[in-house]
Amino acid sequence: MRQRTAIVIGGGIGGLTAALALDRRGWSVTVLERTAGPVPASAPGSRAQSARPARSGAGIGLAPNAQRALDTLGLGDAVRAMAAWQGAGELRLPGGRRLARTDNAAAVRRFGGPVMVAHRAELLALLAGRLPDGALRTGAAAELVDPGEPGPGGRPARVRIAAAADRATGTDGATATDGTRATDGATATGEGAGVPGGADEELTADLVVGADGIHSAVRRAVFPGHPEPRYAGFTAWRFVVPAPERPCTAHETWGPGGLWGTVPLPDGRIYAYATAAVPPGGRAADDERAELLRRFGTWHRPVPDLIAAADPAAVLRNDVRTAAAPPPAFHRGRVALLGDAVHPMTPNLGQGGCQAIEDAVVLAQLAAPDADLAAALAEFTRQRLPRTMDVVRRAERIGRLTTWRSRPACALRAVLMAATARLTPDLALRALDGIADWRPEGPTYAAGTRGTRTAAQPKEHE
Repeated sequence: MRQRTAIVIGGGIGGLTAALALDRRGWSVTVLERTAGPVPASAPGSRAQSARPARSGAGIGLAPNAQRALDTLGLGDAVRAMAAWQGAGELRLPGGRRLARTDNAAAVRRFGGPVMVAHRAELLALLAGRLPDGALRTGAAAELVDPGEPGPGGRPARVRIAAAADRATGTDGATATDGTRATDGATATGEGAGVPGGADEELTADLVVGADGIHSAVRRAVFPGHPEPRYAGFTAWRFVVPAPERPCTAHETWGPGGLWGTVPLPDGRIYAYATAAVPPGGRAADDERAELLRRFGTWHRPVPDLIAAADPAAVLRNDVRTAAAPPPAFHRGRVALLGDAVHPMTPNLGQGGCQAIEDAVVLAQLAAPDADLAAALAEFTRQRLPRTMDVVRRAERIGRLTTWRSRPACALRAVLMAATARLTPDLALRALDGIADWRPEGPTYAAGTRGTRTAAQPKEHE
C-alpha cells in the first residue's frame, strides 16, 4: 500500500507534535516553517539532526493533559526531565499580601500529575530532534492552494512554497522537479522547485495540517468568511532572566488592570510574564523593559528586581487575541486545523500549547494510514471543537477578571478570592477541572513510571 503523505504548515509546538505523531502512525511527513532557523545538535535519543524554528517565545506551561498526550509519543520522560516541577505557587496582591497558595501535590491528587513549566525553545528542539532526517524545512513560506477532496478518486491537497523564501539546504528532501515522489514523501512539481530564486514550488499531499498560528493563512483559505481573532482587552509581556541570587517562589500577582507572573525554570532561570488592560497595537516610546518598570516597578519583590535584570531587547510584547466565534469545523477537504490557527485563547489557563498538543495527538490517532480520511477528519472536528471552545470561553472569563481597574472592584475581587481559598484550598486548580484531567487513547505514564518525577504515584498502566 502506498505510504500516505502529510504536509504540516507551521513548525511551532502544535505543528511539530502533529508531524511527530503522524510519523509514528506511518505517514510520510513534511513540516514547512516560514521562519529560518539554525540546525541544532540532536536531542538525546533523536532520529535526526533537524532544523528548528527560530521563534522560541519564553516559557510554556505543560499541564497533565499535555504531558499524557506526549506520553503517547514516548516523550513524556524527556519533557519531565527538562521541565520544572513547581513545588508551590501563590496568588498575591501588588503589596505582597498572599491570597491563596497551592502546590503540585494537590495537582497530582486532582489531575494525576503535576503542572510543569519548560522553556519553549527547548521543547521545540526536543520535538524537532525526534523527526526524521529532512522532515523539517525552515524558511519555507507555504500557501494552501487547494484543500483537496478526500475519498476514493478525490484530488490531493496542494501547497505552494514561495520562491523568495530563504530555505534550509542540504536535507530538504522535496527537490524533485518532474512530479516524482521526493524523499520527504511529498510530490514536488514546477520548474526550479526547491531552488532559491527559482519558480514557486508546489507540493501535493493526502493531508495538510494548518498549524500556522493565530494569524493563520490556512484558516483564511478554508474558511474565508470566518471572523478573525479579536483583541481580548489586554496585552502581554514575557521574558526570561538568569537565576537570581535569592530563589523565589512561583507566584501570580493581581493588581488593578493587570497581573504579574513569576515562574522558576529547571536551571534556576526565571520566566516572567505580565498583562495589562491597554489599547491594542501599543509600543513603548523607549523600550518594553522601561514600560514594565513604569507599570510594575512598585510591586512586591522580586518583581522590580526581575524587571531590572531583563535585557530590554529580549522582552516580548504581544496583544492577546481570542477566538471571535467557533469555526464551522476543524477541517475542510483534506485540511485539518489545530492550535491557535483554529482556537486561539487567552493565556489565563496556560492551555494554549496544551490544547495544540492534544489536537495533534488526537488527529494522528484518528488518521490511521488505512483510515477513511473524510470520516477521520469529521471525527476530529466532533471531538475537538466543543472541548477547545469550552477552554477558550473559560480562559476568556478569567482574563476579563484580570482587567478590573477600579479600587472597589479590585478590593471585592481580593476578598472573594481569599475567602474562596480558605474554603477551597485548591482554588487555583479548580479552573482546570475537566481540562487537565483529560486522557488520550492509548497507554500513558503521567501518573508515574520508574525513574520519573512522578514515580511515587500509582501507575495508570503497566
